[in-house]
Amino acid sequence: MKPRQYDPIAAALKEDIGDGDVTTDFFVPETLHATGRIIVREKAIVAGIGSAAEAFRQVDPLTDIQTNCRDGDDVAAGDVIIEVRGLARSILKAERVALNFLQRLSGIATLTREFVNAIGDHPAKILDTRKTTPGLRALEKAAVVAGGGSNHRFGLYDMVLVKDNHLATIRGLSSFADQIRQLRHERPNIRIEVEADGLEQARAFVETPGIDVILLDNMTPAQIREAVALRRNNIQFEASGGITLKNVKRVAATGVDYISIGALTNAARAIDIALEMTHVPS
Repeated sequence: MKPRQYDPIAAALKEDIGDGDVTTDFFVPETLHATGRIIVREKAIVAGIGSAAEAFRQVDPLTDIQTNCRDGDDVAAGDVIIEVRGLARSILKAERVALNFLQRLSGIATLTREFVNAIGDHPAKILDTRKTTPGLRALEKAAVVAGGGSNHRFGLYDMVLVKDNHLATIRGLSSFADQIRQLRHERPNIRIEVEADGLEQARAFVETPGIDVILLDNMTPAQIREAVALRRNNIQFEASGGITLKNVKRVAATGVDYISIGALTNAARAIDIALEMTHVPS
């Protein structure tokens, strides 16, 4: 028997509604129908449309949901992105959860697009990291893609990333090279990335067979450029640490293949999105 898949929308609704919406159930007539319009109040890249729609659907499958855009669309202040029609109680119970997903995920998509636009014509790809909200990783990484970015590894299981704390447990470069060789033999198709915190480490890793990507951590653009000049075979370089909208273009100009930015998912500002509801005359 397969384990039940985690449903972040169901979890969020349970967290919010608990054993009942006391306010709505007391003040809103049971049979009253209404229309709700979800409106964006600022320019943004929208994401989370499906999650918001699913919140309304899980509260009441009879709610009619009309989506007016798709994830990744550029929207302006005043745009109506979703319209819902059904029982007022159902709309009100789903409202906050639907908006929370839309605001959070649209914020991630919008910030990602700002970074993508900031690097201009440089070919580097903007990547996310694992610095995500627990339980929401899949949705947040999808929002990065909606904003024009790309996903780094999803978790600890789908890619190797040897970081400084891993390296601290290894006795010498020769032992490390042997471990890389063994890993490549046992897992020939897995992507192997290694973090270098200085040029000397980068030089050593370039000479180590089996490594796919070298992560240049917290290096200056000048240091990154020097490291990239060491490139041989098909090895790729990723820059990370201290990347901002002000310096990301300079980093991209160094010739790195990837720029990973934790802020995409752990520091994005929520977009101002609201639901306006009107009664439907009986």
